[in-house]
Amino acid sequence: MSVQEHTGDPAPEETQPRPAAAGPAGVAADSPVGRLAATVDRLSREVRAAQAEAEGRALIELAKGILVERLGCGPAQAARQLAELTEQAGTTQLEFAVEVINQAARDRMSEVTHAFLAATRAAGEAEGDPAAVRLRAAESGALAADDTQAVAGSLLEQALRPLGAVAVAIWAAGADGSLTLAGSAGFSPAEAARWYYVPPDVATVARCGLAEREGLWIGSLSERGLPSVGRHHHPDGGRAAVPAGTGGRVYGVLEIVWPAPLPPQPPQIVRQVEALAELCAHTLETYEAPDGPARPERALPDAAELMDLADGLYDPALVLVPHLDASGNLLDFRIQHVNSRFLDPAGRPRGMVSGALLLEAYPMAAGQSELFQRIERVHATGEPFRARRMHLTALVDQVPLSAVADISVSRHGAGILFIWRIEDETARLASLLQHAQRLGRIGGFEENLLTGEITWNGQLFDLYGRAETSTPVPLEELPAHAHPDDAVAIGRFLRTLLHHRRPASAAFRLQRPDGVTRHIRVVAEPVLDTDGRLLTVRGAYQDVSAQHWTEVALAATRDQLAHTEQHASERDRLALQLQRAIMPPTQGPLQMPGLDVAVRYRPAEAEQLVGGDWYDAVVLPSRLVLLCVGDVAGHGIEAATSMVVLRNALRGLAVTGAGPGQLLSWLNMVVHHLTGGVTATAVCALYDPDTRTLRWARAGHLPPVLVRGSEAAPLPPVRGLLLGAVPEARYEEGEVQLAAEDNLLMYTDGLIERRDRSVEESLAHLLTTAATVPGTLDQRLDRLLTYSRSDTDDDTCIVGVRVG
Repeated sequence: MSVQEHTGDPAPEETQPRPAAAGPAGVAADSPVGRLAATVDRLSREVRAAQAEAEGRALIELAKGILVERLGCGPAQAARQLAELTEQAGTTQLEFAVEVINQAARDRMSEVTHAFLAATRAAGEAEGDPAAVRLRAAESGALAADDTQAVAGSLLEQALRPLGAVAVAIWAAGADGSLTLAGSAGFSPAEAARWYYVPPDVATVARCGLAEREGLWIGSLSERGLPSVGRHHHPDGGRAAVPAGTGGRVYGVLEIVWPAPLPPQPPQIVRQVEALAELCAHTLETYEAPDGPARPERALPDAAELMDLADGLYDPALVLVPHLDASGNLLDFRIQHVNSRFLDPAGRPRGMVSGALLLEAYPMAAGQSELFQRIERVHATGEPFRARRMHLTALVDQVPLSAVADISVSRHGAGILFIWRIEDETARLASLLQHAQRLGRIGGFEENLLTGEITWNGQLFDLYGRAETSTPVPLEELPAHAHPDDAVAIGRFLRTLLHHRRPASAAFRLQRPDGVTRHIRVVAEPVLDTDGRLLTVRGAYQDVSAQHWTEVALAATRDQLAHTEQHASERDRLALQLQRAIMPPTQGPLQMPGLDVAVRYRPAEAEQLVGGDWYDAVVLPSRLVLLCVGDVAGHGIEAATSMVVLRNALRGLAVTGAGPGQLLSWLNMVVHHLTGGVTATAVCALYDPDTRTLRWARAGHLPPVLVRGSEAAPLPPVRGLLLGAVPEARYEEGEVQLAAEDNLLMYTDGLIERRDRSVEESLAHLLTTAATVPGTLDQRLDRLLTYSRSDTDDDTCIVGVRVG
């Protein structure tokens, strides 16, 4: 939106006559809707003109006030002086007023204005409203706005739309790292509502910009893949997220949206955006979320209360306050206060540390540890920082490398509370050893054989069930406290340790005074002098009762597993015997009129994988030949018994004279009513020797393969669900006319199935093998089994038919 000088003339938009049909979406202007739209448009333009006039008048009045102060004149004379100077300069009154303000202010906005004007003139760009007017109008609108939402609208219209931006978001940063959308412009209300609050540690454009000291400039949002408000409307647009802060404090982020990819911006544009972000910081400094609590940093408004808080802490603490330069930029932190428990790592007294600058007292804080940058970020964002076991060489290089501390930095009002707790590495290791002994139920001892002095730790008294005030038990009296059956093992242990003077160990049952028996393992070593004399024995006892009872439980579990394995083996052997009794692995050719039939059955290689494959070939009373193969899902005795039921049921049903499709429909009903939710696949065929016609149907099974001459191909598939899937099913039949010397192969998937190949690849290999094998029918089937590439250890059935 352009800022118009108040001259009393109508806005340029109003001086242009409007066409007769100016209604929205082609609505005639003289219609009720058209007249209403024209009225709304006129009122909107008048509001924009009034806003521009008010903003321009505010800048002119501010310039008049500056002239009153500098010239020492009254308001009327200052107004005349401003008019005369404007006429002499040959510019508008508003532009000259902004120049007066810039000269008087000499602030960040005036510096940005001069740099931006120089850049635009050097580039030869046409100037609509000068950048100085736009920026000062944006500043005026922001300072006069009631809330952050109005500030966002003023920034977008006055300063950012001329840069090509289409939307702006002002985020308030919480002390916990969260972001709240304090104000926005250019987004729909629904989109702004969805992005009202962003939890901590969510990587958005604004969150990444807050983490960068110079802000984040993205050429195209789709390249970075970061979520943000309005991402779906401008996925390929550019983004800028600049921290909004002043005086070393960051209160939030200014995020700007461009509709198209954003090329690298010149430094003048970057500085202009940074100035606008600083303008937002003044608004965010007093921002409170609607229906929310006040900003947490206001809880302690000055350093005095923070000093009282530090004095009440048990841990050593420093109170830091920001040290700024003349321009308000953060240079360092001054150590305002140290509490009574503070211990300087370098050994200096508290008086030498208090009042000094942080980098003067601890110059290593700005080194590789980046501790100073962490403190600076806590001051800027309010997010606390914690570090476990930081080496104190990050602060002072004279301390030992083993010295470590826990660091805590948090912001309270205008001050920083810096706490560190120095940890003694030797004491920490001793504590770790005590915890290890407690968790491992280990008790240590040392016995001086010259003086008779015995030292036990507290854990060993607990193992023995004795009070710590009682007398420790010497090694020589150990057999009296052990189970009598362990006397030999303890004697061997004492002889090796005390007589042969070598390290020794033993396991025994300790009988405590309270009647509890514990399983103990003792390990000890002798300490000799330079002459080889035994001086001291040191060692440890460990309670291994839990391990002992675990071993007992494991032994019982192994016995139970052995019994279970034996039972399973008996079941598998029974199933295998049942399967082989009904279908032996080898069977001679069946002699039928005009037909040679050969079958092959190969059980699974692993006997525990007894399956449900079955086959049948029989001449029916109608002189038709029934040929079928099938596969019951699963393994074991259940699959074997189900196979027997299906094979016998199909034989009985076939004598009815029904076709193969009807036979499979009846067989499906049989499978569906079997217990255990059995499913199966099958191929059923009826061959007529008189006409050499084969009628067939299938239930989820692979179709038969016809070998004619040197070519092999599967029969055209017909539709049919696997058996047992639904209570009732219909099966489509196929018919093929066979010729003399034709070979027909019916098989189960155990012939071709592989774990690393698809069914199509395995079937192609089968067709190649079947077409190139000469000789008799028996030789053909044997070769198919020999060169089968199946690797699933499944049963295999093949029924081969050769027409005479």
